[in-house]
Amino acid sequence: MNTPAPSITASFSSGDRFARLHDLFRALFSKLELSARALLVPMLGIGFFLLLWGLSAPRVETSLGQLPGPAQVWQQARVLFEEHQAGRQEAREFYARQEARNAERLARDPKAEVKIRPYTGKPSFFDQVLTSLGTVASGFLLASLIAIPLGVLCGMSPTLYAAINPFVQLFKPVSPLAWLPIVTMVVSAAYVTPDPLFAKSYLNSAITVTLCCLWPTVINTTVGVASVSKDLLNVSRVLRLGFFTKTLKIILPWSVPMIFTGLRLSLGIGWMVLIAAEMLAQNPGLGKFVWDEFQNGSSNSLARIMVAVLTIGFIGFLLDRGMLLLQRHFTWDKSAVLR
Repeated sequence: MNTPAPSITASFSSGDRFARLHDLFRALFSKLELSARALLVPMLGIGFFLLLWGLSAPRVETSLGQLPGPAQVWQQARVLFEEHQAGRQEAREFYARQEARNAERLARDPKAEVKIRPYTGKPSFFDQVLTSLGTVASGFLLASLIAIPLGVLCGMSPTLYAAINPFVQLFKPVSPLAWLPIVTMVVSAAYVTPDPLFAKSYLNSAITVTLCCLWPTVINTTVGVASVSKDLLNVSRVLRLGFFTKTLKIILPWSVPMIFTGLRLSLGIGWMVLIAAEMLAQNPGLGKFVWDEFQNGSSNSLARIMVAVLTIGFIGFLLDRGMLLLQRHFTWDKSAVLR
């Protein structure tokens, strides 16, 4: 009995399915290869750095002993975490004792006035990290609230730009170490109150960060606004859009990439400036931690300073990635490659 030959249509259908499966697997393997490369290459770089660090650290002698290697730094990181946990436990016991005493006092006299005093123990390393993050956030937000509107106005008005630009170029290269004494004297003279809401050391650090964060955002926002397409501006004139409508619907969406470039630069500068400002202003943050460990001069000080250095770098990286995610969210061109 003869077997019927397969139809031409069935052959083509099987071939199409095979081609589609082949393309699917090829795309899948390509994505896996790119993902593996994106993960493997940075891991190899970090591994090489740690190896080089571990081999070279014992050869460097300082007044406090050998330069700590990765193992010693990791050990001190664990010690700092244990100190943080111990401090939190002491704080819980401190408040528990107060609550017990207040409960006994109220039991004897229901009209007695009771207070909960704040815990005044030494801040841990992680508490100082949070203090630094809060300080840099305050200074950066204040700088952004000033710099973005100023940059928009400068980009829209060549006359205003000509008036503001000399001040931007004059103050942009000024070091935070030069700003801090001036800020300290102004805050000490102007911020006089018996019950201050903020510590003067915090204000000194935050205002110094603000003064150093302004200029990259002002410059990049000005450039972004000044480069808005002339065709879009002509359309706004034809539609007779008002100043605020034109700014919100045309100028700001077009300028978002440049604005965020300035914000990323400003945030990086602000985070770098903050450490120096905290060292001198003695604001209880990472800068003060580094300075205290340097003054302490114990055998573990170098390793603890290295923990702070790596923490500062890692937080700076996370802050930049966070700004990049915000830029991807707000930008109108979702296909743009952002790095």
